[in-house]
Amino acid sequence: MQEKDIKAEKFAIVLGEILRELRSARNSSTINKLANEYELNKGTLSKLERGNNNCQFITLWKLSEALGIRCSDLVKLLEERLGEEFTLLDE
Repeated sequence: MQEKDIKAEKFAIVLGEILRELRSARNSSTINKLANEYELNKGTLSKLERGNNNCQFITLWKLSEALGIRCSDLVKLLEERLGEEFTLLDE
């Protein structure tokens, strides 16, 4: 069970890093500005970027649109960063 928690934590941290990088590359957009522009919860965005929150798929989709990237491309970035060996399921 602890192994799953470590994997989920790694997943959340890497996703947060990617989201922060994409937001920063978007003309220095702040969390507040992004949240206000696209009616997203700034607390949720902040927690996601810090890797402190799991992301619902609908939130991920909205964020990808707000950041100007296809959701599938965001997932590809996540897969690349985590590596081919990464899995959330115990085999």
